[in-house]
Amino acid sequence: MQAPPRVAVIGAGAAGLAAVKALRDAAVPTVCFEATDQVGGLWVYGAPDSPAYRTLHLNTSRGRTEFADHPMPADWPDYPDHRRIAGYLADYADRFGLRDSIRLRHTVEQVTRDTGGTWTVTASGPDGPVEITVEAVVVANGHNRVPRLPDPPYPGECTAEQLHSHDYRGPEQLAGKRVLVVGGGNSAMDIAVDASYAAQRTVLSLRRGVWVVPKYLLGRPSDTLNGALARRLPWRLRQRISQTLLTATVGSPSRYGLPAPTHGLLQDHPTLSDGLLSRLTHGDIEARPGVAALHGDRVEFTDGRSDHVDLIIWCTGYRVQIPFLDPALLGAGADTLALYRHVFHPEAPGLTFVGLMQSTGSAFPLVEAQAKLIAAHLAGRYALPDPQRQRAACRAELRAATARWGQRRPAMRVDFDAYLAELTRELTSGAPRAGAGR
Repeated sequence: MQAPPRVAVIGAGAAGLAAVKALRDAAVPTVCFEATDQVGGLWVYGAPDSPAYRTLHLNTSRGRTEFADHPMPADWPDYPDHRRIAGYLADYADRFGLRDSIRLRHTVEQVTRDTGGTWTVTASGPDGPVEITVEAVVVANGHNRVPRLPDPPYPGECTAEQLHSHDYRGPEQLAGKRVLVVGGGNSAMDIAVDASYAAQRTVLSLRRGVWVVPKYLLGRPSDTLNGALARRLPWRLRQRISQTLLTATVGSPSRYGLPAPTHGLLQDHPTLSDGLLSRLTHGDIEARPGVAALHGDRVEFTDGRSDHVDLIIWCTGYRVQIPFLDPALLGAGADTLALYRHVFHPEAPGLTFVGLMQSTGSAFPLVEAQAKLIAAHLAGRYALPDPQRQRAACRAELRAATARWGQRRPAMRVDFDAYLAELTRELTSGAPRAGAGR
């Protein structure tokens, strides 16, 4: 007879699948709840709540994205599309026999902490409500599901069609229209490039400058160069070298009519695009500063210029929401939550998170490392420091992150290479030793 689950994992995207595998490898009985009818999370094009669009590809290279124990096929391109990645995650679930632990079409409604130190997870499924009691909960539901629109809204009334990037599916939505794309992230750049081929006219508005990194530098995937430097140099020196290389190769963003970044490279999530700079230089995308006001079908910008538009696509990110948790456990909000090593809740033993972060690189290797840390802890192979030390570490990390990233969600920010190395050290240094505390 199968043992009752000791752990509940919420979500079966990349983070949830990594958690289920790590827990199974550690022989920790686990059940995973997934709201949709497939594994793969946001990479499943057309799935409910998925922001995937038809032209979506990885913006981190294959070699820097794959799980350590499940390499991507060597004959794949460096930047695979969403179909390949969704299939890769499905293959991961099949290869390691994870599906037996996953309950599809089960939406978690509530997670409550019991007086005895256990947790009760309540979910709704195709056969009715489900309630289980477990020793620990792994929250792996992602944070790209609830669109964030400008708040407060821009002054004026808008009669143009409006769409958040979460609801963008393909260039056919843009055909023949005067399109304004608002935002400086990867989705904004992808959609602007799509629009430059399909729309009547494409305007890209950026409130603040971003560094646009081509997907190849010196003939190699650009993220591999920073990875090589990360093994030897602190981030400030890496920044100087990488920024010098980038400006020597493609020039400053202002060369293309984009706002000049006020922060250095490696101080925000990188914006990768091979097509954007080319389309700007050909005049197929026109750059504008931030939006100032809306006047019917006319948009006014902060430099006084204005353009008539038929469609505005807001690429303005997502709100981080975990609706099934008691708000008291989230403090001022999920995006400000202080977690030990971005994983463990210091005030609620047994409550852990995988993927609640924003990385300078891929998420896959990081969620894999986070999952292994949780599994080692629950299997008794890794001991947490006491809560006071956890809180002190959280404060120190927040100070360092704020110094680097400013107020742009510093509690969630991690440097890909430094964080991956930190989790490896943490797993070793936290191993229980006979006759000694940590």
